Amino acid sequence: MELPAVLWSLRMTPSRATGYTSFFMVYGSKAVLPTDLDYGAPRVRAYNEQGVEASLEDAMDQLDEARDVTFLHSTKYQQALHRYHERRLRGWAFNVGDLVLHLVQSNKNRHKLSPLWEGPYIVMEVLRPGTYKLKTIDGRVFANA
Repeated sequence: MELPAVLWSLRMTPSRATGYTSFFMVYGSKAVLPTDLDYGAPRVRAYNEQGVEASLEDAMDQLDEARDVTFLHSTKYQQALHRYHERRLRGWAFNVGDLVLHLVQSNKNRHKLSPLWEGPYIVMEVLRPGTYKLKTIDGRVFANA
């Protein structure tokens, strides 16, 4: 019975990528909690039935602005994440004769327990940095290098 509480918590927590809650991104406003209704929170008391049309138009303008801000925030977040991961990458240079594994690119005839890498292969030739001609252990040239 804790699932609804966990889901509510996830929906009400602002995302690090966007800066807004998922509830706000879907509905365009902050959620009204049941306790806000019970105890008459200022937002609930300020609700006016006659001004709904005008406030709806204002909310739509704010939603468009919030989506623009979210897009910028998300882009900034992704760039920072990219810089973080780039910092941790190391370049690898292989020489002729090195043993390497090849990442399987095709998902054809594969399932979730299939290995991600195949090989080992021997580097036959360095075509340019990061591009190699490979051969199998028994000497056959690997076609998809």
